[in-house]
Amino acid sequence: MASILNHTLQVFSLAARNASRQRRRALLALLIICGGVIAYLLAGGFIHWILLNMREMTIHSQLGHVQVTRPGYFQEGLGDPYNYLLPDDTTVAARAAGDSALTVAPRLAFSGLISHGDDTISFIGEGIDPALEAPISAAITIVAGRDLTASPGSSVLLGEGLAANLGAGPGDTVVLLATTASGGINAVELQVAGIFATITKEYDDTVLRTPIAVARELIRVQGATSWVILLNDTAATDRSIERMRAQLPAGEFEVIPWHALADFYNKTVELFSKQVGVVRLLIALIVILSISNTLSMAVIERTSEIGTSMALGVRRRGILALFIVEGMLLGVVGGVIGVVLGYALGEVVSLIGIPMPPPPGMARGYIGEIAISPALAMDGFILAFFTTLLAGLAPAWKASRMNIVDALRHQR
Repeated sequence: MASILNHTLQVFSLAARNASRQRRRALLALLIICGGVIAYLLAGGFIHWILLNMREMTIHSQLGHVQVTRPGYFQEGLGDPYNYLLPDDTTVAARAAGDSALTVAPRLAFSGLISHGDDTISFIGEGIDPALEAPISAAITIVAGRDLTASPGSSVLLGEGLAANLGAGPGDTVVLLATTASGGINAVELQVAGIFATITKEYDDTVLRTPIAVARELIRVQGATSWVILLNDTAATDRSIERMRAQLPAGEFEVIPWHALADFYNKTVELFSKQVGVVRLLIALIVILSISNTLSMAVIERTSEIGTSMALGVRRRGILALFIVEGMLLGVVGGVIGVVLGYALGEVVSLIGIPMPPPPGMARGYIGEIAISPALAMDGFILAFFTTLLAGLAPAWKASRMNIVDALRHQR
């Protein structure tokens, strides 16, 4: 065992000396590896920050972490939501969520027509409890006027796009017209308290919010179509879902995580994941071609040395291992330096900020940052290690298959 360890250490020591003999070439190889890792970390960190920010904005503006509904509500009940009503009391959901729940708020979904002056357009409405909803909707931006918590009971919040299409602003009076649960027509006159915006333009173009008491009066029902639960930590969502499903009767309640409802977010994650995969592939190809060329040059320059080593009794597998380890050392050193520099550069860029225009589906631009997670940093290191290992296989194999006589005659 000791002899194997000593032999391994000798191979690594010799590989390190060989790699440092041509310092200019070694530095160029390290520069290529570090550049690839830094580029990957910055691109991946930027996308990771976007997805994190979008996730939290989606949770804290529209969906919460968990929604409890009647079974089949989102599959079959959207066309007839009043046959899937939950009771007013949310105690059973709060008890099932336990200490992980920050708040539980009822919502009543409805739809109809909204009129202001001569303009009438359709809307999707959310009846909410302003006090309970405040933590859930913390990411909603009030762009004009004030929130429902600081407004009279007969008030309404309009999405930015909906207000623009209607030509209404804070202080204006609007009329909501909707079909009641029994099939009749009912209307209510409300004052616009404010105009809100979220990260999703489509949502802002169609949605309005009003106190749940007003929505119940308009639709002439009691209860809620969903209970929205905000947790203390997004990472606890899956654990909370399992606990709630175990405690709430499946025949009466359906417990749905936020990501099952976030269609726009899921499609964005899928798109960005493909983009990161393309960046990873391109960087891997650049590193493999560059390091393979570097090690191939080293093999050509050291042909006589390789022939001498084999003539002295070094086996072909020893030559193979020597060049493979040499490539591995370049990958390890370059990967570590690249991760450290990438993380430091990411912090600097985050302090400065990256001004970004509004992406598709969003109404506003934003100041981007770089969020390099430990998993992403490890992925960058693994990328450097395995690409250099792969790049070293062909030159190492070529070196190990040399004919001893031809190698000794090289450049003589």
